[in-house]
Amino acid sequence: MINKLRAAGAILIGKAAMIELAGGMGYRFASASISGEARNPWDQTCWTCGSSSGSGAIASAALAAFAIGTETWGSIICPSAFCGVSGLRPTYGRVSRHGAMALSFSMDKIGVLGRTADDCGLVLAQIAGHDAQDRASLRDAAFSYAASSSVTPLRIGWLTNAWKKVPADIEAVVNAAVNVLKKNGAVVKDAKLPEGPWEAAAGTVISVEGAAAFESLIESGRVAELNDPLGKVAAYVNQQIPASDYVRAVRIRTVLQKKIDQLFDRFDVIASASLPVTASPLTANLETDLDFPDPLGGIGNFCGL
Repeated sequence: MINKLRAAGAILIGKAAMIELAGGMGYRFASASISGEARNPWDQTCWTCGSSSGSGAIASAALAAFAIGTETWGSIICPSAFCGVSGLRPTYGRVSRHGAMALSFSMDKIGVLGRTADDCGLVLAQIAGHDAQDRASLRDAAFSYAASSSVTPLRIGWLTNAWKKVPADIEAVVNAAVNVLKKNGAVVKDAKLPEGPWEAAAGTVISVEGAAAFESLIESGRVAELNDPLGKVAAYVNQQIPASDYVRAVRIRTVLQKKIDQLFDRFDVIASASLPVTASPLTANLETDLDFPDPLGGIGNFCGL
């Protein structure tokens, strides 16, 4: 991916801060990073979200034209939402992960955070494509992008069950965006994400695959060096998850993927607020203050969207 960017003329100017192990061992606090809490450019008493925390801050503060992030569950979408930028989480397999740290091999994705959707589209066009060095890379992964104001006859599914409750100010912003699409010819109808034990299943897959990816780190005892107390313990708990639980989770994913395919038979795009909250304080306990189901991150990443 870096080689493709350089070949296209991009200049790598630095590496961004992030949550330790991309959040793979779990974390309770924004301080779960070797560089400390990532401060939100809009309000430095607030967090950027993670795990691509530095990438969100960089894109928001215009310190670079764009930033690269990774996502297994929310690590691009959440920083984009908290920092007020565009985040593009590509389809699983569209962008090669060769050279990137693995967390969950069946869910990890590399994407873009930029000031605008146009910026993200332009970058994706350069980094997408098949790569034999990533066994999950799609054969037909190339992507071309041309900005257009026409969305006719785009079919948009407005998700009515993404969040239990969305604050009025967030809902107003999202509705305004959807209305712009309507005015430009898009057809918007109500839609629902499939129901099922997606949260437990996706969590099981990440936990098991993460324990395998970080096995040498765990066995060495160096997880004790992590900043967040949850990660120091969760690593060992994840190693104890039975193989039968993992197999059941993978089977649940197959069922959910079929339901997602049926949803996209009806719609080209699904739309919703990225999150039902705004940026949280740096001191927030993430297990309690941001404790809500995340179907966009959970079902979306679990099914490869």
